[in-house]
Amino acid sequence: MSQTTQDSNEAIYRAFERLLEDEQLSPPLAAILALTELIVGSNAGTMFELVEALKAAAEVLKKRSSNPISLNAGCELFIAFVTLFPHESDSFAELKTELVQQGRRYAAEAISFRDKIAESTLGFIKDDSVILTHSYSRVVMKALLHAHKTKRISVYVTEARPRGLGLKTYEALTAVGIPCTVVLDSAVAYVMDRVDFVLVGSEAVVESGGLVNAVGSNQIAIIAKAANKPFYALAESYKFHRLFPLSQYDLPTHNPDILSLPSLPQRGSGTDSTPSSPALRATDGSPPSKTAVSSARLTMTAEQIARNPGVDYTRPDLISLVFSDVGVLTPEGVSQYLVGMFAG
Repeated sequence: MSQTTQDSNEAIYRAFERLLEDEQLSPPLAAILALTELIVGSNAGTMFELVEALKAAAEVLKKRSSNPISLNAGCELFIAFVTLFPHESDSFAELKTELVQQGRRYAAEAISFRDKIAESTLGFIKDDSVILTHSYSRVVMKALLHAHKTKRISVYVTEARPRGLGLKTYEALTAVGIPCTVVLDSAVAYVMDRVDFVLVGSEAVVESGGLVNAVGSNQIAIIAKAANKPFYALAESYKFHRLFPLSQYDLPTHNPDILSLPSLPQRGSGTDSTPSSPALRATDGSPPSKTAVSSARLTMTAEQIARNPGVDYTRPDLISLVFSDVGVLTPEGVSQYLVGMFAG
């Protein structure tokens, strides 16, 4: 790899990271804007060269992200737009300028998509509704805050370990006067009978109409289905993704280390096989006493967290409706929309 290519790759990733500092920009929009910046500095003289440069930049972003699913949806959308863009420019330089302007205009307009979704959900939220949500989602927050202006609502939010983003939702909702209680991830079944419906955000909505979202969403959907409670997904259309996973293990984020079992010492090897956390061992290396274990705060190590998934896949048959800026869709409707969106 040449030094020029390395510099270009580093520049596109730095642009993406800088754009993500804006709280309003989700990864797909940040990716689109980063690609428009690439066009500004591109030396491409033909459409083929430009598209190849965009694909290479998208691959850089994908490889350097621990969760590339949603940003990849944005990259695919923008590259398809560039490829299919009708133009009557006198020169290729003028075409590139127009593509940059269109990309920036779309990103600016796309921020308002959450307002459209919030308005769409309003009719499904009745007075005194009790809602269960998961982790933290910009679009779900927009919907809840919008409903709070005219209706009485109460919210349960999962803690969403290991990142604990449910606490961010809790703080934001209680700050504006919405009654909210944080629920243990393991207590979702316990609380389900108290809620009217489930409202979650999305990392991506895939071709089958299924949902990729923060890990734990799938089990919430399974429990909601068993309890006959509606499970609604909120997703901006730029998160519609041409991906067709059949199980959790088909997701791009899955790797052999996730949920892998560690190798333990063989019996009789002479190695102390007593499991214990380094944080709980005495200073002389001996196992902790029962008193020490019971009084200590047990937490997962970074290695243990790394062995767990960050997102999961929810089948379309578990999803009641998908609320988007292009309308309120059934999971099957998402598939039809994706076909039309990428067909031009």
